[in-house]
Amino acid sequence: MKPIDLLFPLLLASAGVAAAAPPNLVLIYADDLGWKDVGYNGSDFHETPQLDRMAREGMVFHQAYAPAGNCAPSRASLHSGTYSPRHHVFAVGNTDRGPKRFQRLIPVPNKSGLAPSHLTLAEALQAAGYATGIFGKWHLSGSDGATPAGQGFETVFDSQKGNPNSRRDRPEDPKGIFSITRAAGDFMEQSKAAGKPFFAFVAHHGIHTALEARPASLAKFKAKAAGKQHSDPLYAACLFDLDHGVGQLMARLQQLGLAENTLVVFTSDNGGTQQSSQEPLRGNKGGYYEGGIREPFVARWPGTIKAGSASRVPVHQVDLFPTFLAAARAPVPAGKVLDGENLLPLFQQSGTLARESLFWHFPGYLDNPVIRGRAGDVRLGFRSRPVSVIRKGDWKLHLFHEEWQLDGGREKLPANGAVELYDLSKDPGERNNLAASELTKASELLDDLLGWIRRTNAPMPNQPNPGYQPEAAAKALAAPSNKSR
Repeated sequence: MKPIDLLFPLLLASAGVAAAAPPNLVLIYADDLGWKDVGYNGSDFHETPQLDRMAREGMVFHQAYAPAGNCAPSRASLHSGTYSPRHHVFAVGNTDRGPKRFQRLIPVPNKSGLAPSHLTLAEALQAAGYATGIFGKWHLSGSDGATPAGQGFETVFDSQKGNPNSRRDRPEDPKGIFSITRAAGDFMEQSKAAGKPFFAFVAHHGIHTALEARPASLAKFKAKAAGKQHSDPLYAACLFDLDHGVGQLMARLQQLGLAENTLVVFTSDNGGTQQSSQEPLRGNKGGYYEGGIREPFVARWPGTIKAGSASRVPVHQVDLFPTFLAAARAPVPAGKVLDGENLLPLFQQSGTLARESLFWHFPGYLDNPVIRGRAGDVRLGFRSRPVSVIRKGDWKLHLFHEEWQLDGGREKLPANGAVELYDLSKDPGERNNLAASELTKASELLDDLLGWIRRTNAPMPNQPNPGYQPEAAAKALAAPSNKSR
């Protein structure tokens, strides 16, 4: 494979980037916002008028993915432009969560933050002459990581110090939504005055717990009739306030005369929490069914992106690193490995992507079962057990490592349940496992996934857990449960 920096001139040519002033770049990143939560995706209770307007003015990606089922690994992949096996941030805190007596394998240890050796998108844009600012959540400064100031962000602002769950914001500024928005707007104004293009990463704490909302917003949804799918007034109010913050930021761009030459992308770090069903998608935050990783994703860039357009091409947040560099006409730094592709041909509806597949890797355990999760996980108390995933075209395959490593691997397929296969074009809710009936397709995707695991040197959980209690696990698995339905 050619290094991506050697392909940079081709990326620009294929995307048809004009020789105008470099665009400003804004990435608005929600926390725990699910695909089904937003109005334009059909929520029957939530209201997101500003995001709905952004969707009308830009391009909606209907099959866009987060890099992981929860926060820290998604952010590490977003900022580094690489899949999780390259940075080893697999979870928040650790990968050893849930009943140890039910863990059949010893989980792969987790990195607590993004190591400084990983060159970030902010550093690459800073080297290209961009002002860089982060407003809100970083979440990668653990003992293995560094602060945002140490990884390319010149301006750093966060309304919440320390753990965002450890304190409440003022009622008029829940989750710091509006102070984050004001700080980002001031940064844009200052960058304009300095004559510099800018990259603003606006990383909200909403709608992560603890949920907060303006009193008027909460009253609005308490008075509203419940929907069939969504009905939580506080959840809806918190999202409504986040949406209002998005509108304020877009208005500030317009007031500054910057809206026409600014690429704005909105998305989220992982699927919605248990408080919000993502049906027809299966699962929630922390899992690797569609409800845990498929995200709202809108891109707006007047004159480049056609208003009201949409794409069903699967895209991934690792694509944002090469996309933003291509938009900025900035080279990929020498030696930098990127796992994503430039999305400008999709933005301009002038081409498609070269890759065939997307990948995920989670070599550990997370507790707290999700809505309609894997039946065994629900009964044993897990959101996820060790798993790797591939999406190729409309097909998606899950490889569950406990069964793969300990129950005979390929020789015992499909009886050991190590593989689940779904045709997302007919079954986006991942209800009909086709691993036993589509043996050729399952084998094809399994080969591709195992090849990717080898190429990325993905660490595998392959040591049996000596504390595993099979009798207790069998009893738990035999117990009735309706949480997986």
